[in-house]
Amino acid sequence: MKRSVDLTQGRPMRLILLYTLPIMLGNIVQTLYNTADAAIVGRFAGLEKLAAVGTTGSLSFFIFGFLYGLTGGFSILVAQRKGARDEEGLKKAVAHSIVLTAILVAAVTAIAVPLTKPILAMINTPADILDDATSYLAIIFAGTVFSATYNLMASILRSIGDSKTPLYFLIISCVLNVILDVVFIVPLKMDVAGAALATIISQGISGLLCIAYAAKRFPELRLQKHHFKLERYYFKEMFRLGLPMALQSSITAAGMIILQAALNGFGANTIAGYTAAMKVENIVAMPGFALSTTMANFAGQNTGAGRFDRVRKGVNCGLLLILIWSTFSSLFCVFAGSPIMSFFVTGDPVAVAESLEAGQIFLNILAWFFLPFNALFVYRSTLQGIGKSIYTLVGGTIEMVMRVAVSFLLPGLIGFAGVCFAGPAAWVGADIVLIIAYYYEMKKAKKRLAMEV
Repeated sequence: MKRSVDLTQGRPMRLILLYTLPIMLGNIVQTLYNTADAAIVGRFAGLEKLAAVGTTGSLSFFIFGFLYGLTGGFSILVAQRKGARDEEGLKKAVAHSIVLTAILVAAVTAIAVPLTKPILAMINTPADILDDATSYLAIIFAGTVFSATYNLMASILRSIGDSKTPLYFLIISCVLNVILDVVFIVPLKMDVAGAALATIISQGISGLLCIAYAAKRFPELRLQKHHFKLERYYFKEMFRLGLPMALQSSITAAGMIILQAALNGFGANTIAGYTAAMKVENIVAMPGFALSTTMANFAGQNTGAGRFDRVRKGVNCGLLLILIWSTFSSLFCVFAGSPIMSFFVTGDPVAVAESLEAGQIFLNILAWFFLPFNALFVYRSTLQGIGKSIYTLVGGTIEMVMRVAVSFLLPGLIGFAGVCFAGPAAWVGADIVLIIAYYYEMKKAKKRLAMEV
C-alpha cells in the first residue's frame, strides 16, 4: 500500500485534497480533544479553572511557536530534498533536524519553567487564577521534549508525503489524553495539573510511536551515524528557513500576550467566555491549519523539483478552497456559537450569561474576517515552501504591530469589542504584505526559468 504522496506529480487540486484530508481529520481529532479537555476542566474543576487554562494560551504559543517554527523550517528542507530525489540529502536534513531540535528543547525547558509565574503575573493574570495558571503551564513547559518529539516527527513524515500516519498516532494520543484527563481530574482531583500531565504523557507516547513507525516503514528515514555529522550547509539552510518562521511565530505570540494582558483586565468571566469562543474558532480554523501544512509541503517538493508552475496552480486551488470554507465558517460562528460555548461554561447563571455574551461578541466580529484569516495560511505557507521564509517574519511583525495597536487603542474606546478586533486587524495587515511578496517572488521565478531556457 502506498504510504506517501508525491506532490510533484498529478493534478494539484486532487493532490491538495488528498494530502489535506488526513491533516484536517487530525485537526478535528485535536479539536475534539481540546473540546473534551476544556469541558472536563470547566465542568468538573470549575469556571475559574477553565479561565486559568485559557489565560495560558498566548504565553504557551509564544514558547512553542518559536520552537515549532524552527522545526517547521527544518522540515521544509526535507521536503525540498524529497522533491529533488536526493535521498542522502534528505537523511542528512532529518538528522540535523533531530540534533538541532534536541538542543533547542533543552534551552527552552531550562528558560521557560522558572519564568512561568513571573511572566503570567507581568501580563496581569488575575490573582484568583494565577496559581492554577502557573501550575498548568509549568508542567506543560517541563514536558516540552514530549510535544517537540511528536511535532518534529509528524512534520518530517508530512514533508515526505505521508500525512496519514501522524493522524493515526494523533488519534491514539487524543483518546489517551481524554482518558487521563478524566482519571486525573475527576477521581484524583488534580484539577489543572492533571490536565497538563495528561497532555504531556499522551504526546510523549505518540512521539515514540512516530519514531518507531518511521524507522520501520521508510528506508529514507533510517539514519546512520555519519548522517549526524554536522555540516555547515545544513545548519545554514535550516536556520535560513526556520529562524524567520520561528521569529514570526514568537512575534505574533508576543502580540497575543499583549492582547491577553488587555483581555485580563475584563475579569475571569470574560476570559472564560473568550476561551470558550476560541474553542468555536478552533473548529472552523481546522481546514485552514491543515491547508497551511499542505501548501508548505506542496510548494517545498515542487520547488525542489523546479516546478514553479505547479506552485502557482496549487495556490489558486488553495484560494478556491478557502473562499468556500470561509463562507461556511462565518455562518457557523454566528448561528452555532452560543450553543457550543454553553457546553464549556457552567456555574452561577449570572457569570455564565456574562461569559456567553462576551464570547458571542467575539464570534460575531470574527465572522466578517475569515477570508483574510484563511488567506494567511495559503500565502504564508507557500512562501515558506519556496524557501522565502523571511517574508513570514515581516508578516509576523505586521501582525504584532496591528495587535498591539488595536489592543492599546480600541478597548478604551469600545470596551471588550476592541480586544476582539485585534486579531482581524493583524490578519488584514499581514495579508497585504504576503500577497505582494508572493506575486513578486513568482514573477522573479518565472523570469529566472525563462533565462535558463
